Amino acid sequence: MMKPLQSLHLPMRDDFDKIQASRPDFKHGIEVTFSKPPNPTWKQGDGANDGGESLKKGHVEIDPYEEGRPSASNYKFLISGMVPRPIALISTKAKDGQSTNLAPFSYSQVINHDPPLFVAGLTGSLERPKDTLKNLAETKECVINIISEHFVEAANATAINAPYGLSEWEVSGLHQAPSSVVQAARVKESVLAIEGKLVEIKEFESRQSPGKKTGVLAIIEGVRFWAREDAINEDKSIVNLKVLKPISRLGGIQYGRTTEAIELPRPQF
Repeated sequence: MMKPLQSLHLPMRDDFDKIQASRPDFKHGIEVTFSKPPNPTWKQGDGANDGGESLKKGHVEIDPYEEGRPSASNYKFLISGMVPRPIALISTKAKDGQSTNLAPFSYSQVINHDPPLFVAGLTGSLERPKDTLKNLAETKECVINIISEHFVEAANATAINAPYGLSEWEVSGLHQAPSSVVQAARVKESVLAIEGKLVEIKEFESRQSPGKKTGVLAIIEGVRFWAREDAINEDKSIVNLKVLKPISRLGGIQYGRTTEAIELPRPQF
């Protein structure tokens, strides 16, 4: 799950504000462009495209369960190394139908297309669930909204550590749009949204503190897709990257933009 702004690397908000103020302005309107791959003449068997430089570097072996190594080190290592990661901005509604929740998760991915299956990793346990997990476990449904450049600040605001029952919709200023199959609302600002039904939940136990549940994997089936009309092709099979402009999660409090891409055809034997 994504952490609030103050959580990683930056102990003082004032310090970060000074650093942020010294940076160049965000460049709106940058189009996604396609360049040639690093080595356009690459042939089968050529290996890496760096002329062998990577073969000269050594590696450090890391045992995630090494004595004295805190689990926080593994967390920082994984979120800074397994990048970029898609962000699932998950909206849920409580079982009583009253309170709503909206929260971002960067332990997320699509894993199958028939049926359409998605996974989300949530911190905590079923015994003491956070808002999204509590709602998802009780109602068995949610909406996965994909974050784009035009509402990244609002999406980040939903990571606030608000008490249960306080809606992040209000904190973020994002707008609810009606769903077709599930009770939870879609994010109207989202170019792409997936209505989902819970397939399975699996809890995981801590290696450092045996018996303590520290994480939950949710497998979700997509039962309805929503794509903005200017982002979908005629046969509704392709989402336009130049319209989607997805934001990815990097390490710490860092996010990534997709402004340049390459295309590599799959090889034929």
